[in-house]
Formats: sequence, C-alpha cells, structure tokens
Amino acid sequence: MNKDDYKIYEEKMKKSIDSVAADFAAVRAGRANAAVLDRIVVDYYGSPTPIQQIASIGSPDPRQLVITPWDGSALKLIERAIQESDLGINPQNDGKTIRLNFPQLTEERRKDLVKQIHKYSEGGKVAIRNIRRDAIDAFKKMQKNSEITEDDYKIAEKDLQKLTDDMCKEVDALLDKKEKELMAV
Repeated sequence: MNKDDYKIYEEKMKKSIDSVAADFAAVRAGRANAAVLDRIVVDYYGSPTPIQQIASIGSPDPRQLVITPWDGSALKLIERAIQESDLGINPQNDGKTIRLNFPQLTEERRKDLVKQIHKYSEGGKVAIRNIRRDAIDAFKKMQKNSEITEDDYKIAEKDLQKLTDDMCKEVDALLDKKEKELMAV
C-alpha cells in the first residue's frame, strides 16, 4: 500500500473542506463582503448568471456594497434576485446602481449565524465521513478479491481514519475562526 492509493479520497475530502469554507464566506459577519452575493444568480437572457458576471461590485464603506450592472436592463433583474434570496437585506435601486446596506448585527442574529455555521461544519464533517466509508468499502472489496492482504486492509483503514480525523480538525479550525469573527464584530 502506498500513499497514492489514498490521494483520490484525500482530494475529495479537501473539496468538502473547500465547500464548507465557501459556505462560511457566504455568511455575512456584519460588514459588507462581496462573497455574500456568490450564491445569488440572476435570470439574465434566460440563463442563470452570477451577479459578478454581469455587474461590478464595490464597497465604498465597511457597511455597504454597491452593485453597478454593465447592462442597465439587468438592474431590475439583479434587484429581484437579491430580494428573492435569503440574504435578508433590502436592495436600494437608484436607477443606475443597487446599494446594499448591512445593519449592525444584533446579539440574537449573531447566535443565529453561529448556529448556521455549525450546521455547515457538521455537513462538511458528514461528507468527509461518507468519503471515508466509501474508501473503506473500496479497500474491503479489494481485500475480498485478493488484490490486497488483510494487513494492508487494516493499515488502509487506520490511515483513512487518521486522514478523516485531520480533515475534521481542519473543518473545526475554520469553524472556530468564523465563530470568533462573528462574535467580534
């Protein structure tokens, strides 16, 4: 058994961590961050298009985002997409740009956001554990087909458990960082 046998599973686990990090980035922490718009898509000429592809996004101050579409006809579409999203911010349309004002977070809202990021991190850990389960099943099948020995299977099982533990610790580290960020604002 060599480390290359685990590479595909390690890469899948890292993709799960990247997904959790993207989910965390989309959680607003009281200050304006263009990443909160990453998940919002606009029905632009019949195809779902991310806002970043049809408009420029700026932040004139820490509590505000300004969205300026390159095509003026997209202004209403962007406004509607933001209103229909779970962002919780009402867009202000001045005819040329859309302004998003981010209010100061209340203690109750902070607690809700912390619960939300805990759900995201748990989802990431479940995905990592599912990858471990799939990997162990694959190695078990290899052992049944006499492609690897029972000792190799036990070593693989132990190595996969260590990899899973390490990846879960990474998710926990991301969670701690985001939680501190939410509570510090």
